[in-house]
Amino acid sequence: MDNNELKTRIYAKIDEIPMLPAVVPRLLSLTESHRAGVSDITEIISSDPALTSNILKVANSAYYGFSQHIDDLDRAVALLGFQMVKSLALSLGVMKNVRSSVRHEHYSHDGLWIHCLAVASAMQAMAAVHGAGRDNAHLFVAGLLHDIGKMVLDQFFPDLFEQALGLVNQQQGMQLYQAERRVIGYDHGEVAGILLTRWRFPEQIISPVRFHHNDHPDDNVSQQDIAMLHIADAMVQQVGLGESGNPKPPEIMENDLQNIGITPDELDQMLHHVEASKEKIYAFFGAVG
Repeated sequence: MDNNELKTRIYAKIDEIPMLPAVVPRLLSLTESHRAGVSDITEIISSDPALTSNILKVANSAYYGFSQHIDDLDRAVALLGFQMVKSLALSLGVMKNVRSSVRHEHYSHDGLWIHCLAVASAMQAMAAVHGAGRDNAHLFVAGLLHDIGKMVLDQFFPDLFEQALGLVNQQQGMQLYQAERRVIGYDHGEVAGILLTRWRFPEQIISPVRFHHNDHPDDNVSQQDIAMLHIADAMVQQVGLGESGNPKPPEIMENDLQNIGITPDELDQMLHHVEASKEKIYAFFGAVG
C-alpha cells in the first residue's frame, strides 16, 4: 500500500469516528477570539450536562486538592482559571470519542491516557516556569492529545499497529513511532495531525502534536512547544507513569533543554515533580476515565 492510498484510508477511517460533542466546535471557535469571556465559555459548557459533570469531577479530584467542594462552573472557573477550564472541556470532549482495544505488554487504552494526562500536566508545569510570558493554555491540550494517533491506528488498523508494537519489543532501542513508519508508513503524530485538522483544532495545538517525532518540522512551528513536548514525554516515560508502547523511554535531548533554557538542576526538579504527581494523575483519570 503506497502512502497516498494509506492516507486516503486514514481519512476514510477518521470519518467513521463519532462526531465530537457539539460544545467542542463551539469552544474551538472561541479559542482564537480575543473577545471571548468567562460567561461565553460557561454558557457553552453548561449546555452539555455530561461534560459539565466531568469537569466538576476533575476540579474536585485530588489532582487539584481544593479544600472546598466545587459545585458549579462559575466556581470552577474562579479556582482553575478561564483557560484551564476551556482546555479541560476540549480535552474531555475528545477523550470520550476515541477508543482502543489492543492490549500489549507496554500499551493499553487506560495506560496511554494516563501517560497523556501526565505529559499534559508536565507541560503545564514546565510552561509555568519557562513559558516566557506567553499564553500557554494550548500546551495542556497538545500534551493530552499528542498520542491520540496511536488510538486511531489501534482502532482502525489493529493488526498493523500490533505488528508495530511487536517490532518495538523485538528491536532493542527502537521507538514506537519508528516501528509505525516501518510497518504502516505513517507515525502516530502524523495521524493525529490529520485527525485534529479534520476536527478543525487550531494550528498551535495541531503543529506540536503532528511534528513531535519529525526532525524537520515546518518553519512556522514553535520549536519551544515541540521541545517541551519531547521533554515532558520522555520524563513521564522515565518515571514509568502510564503506558506509551515503548519498552524503553527515550533520552532527553540536550538541544531540547537548551531550546527552553532548562538547567540540569531544574530538570532533576521536574523529574521529581512528575514522580510526585503520580497519585494526582491517577485521581484525574479516575474522575473521567
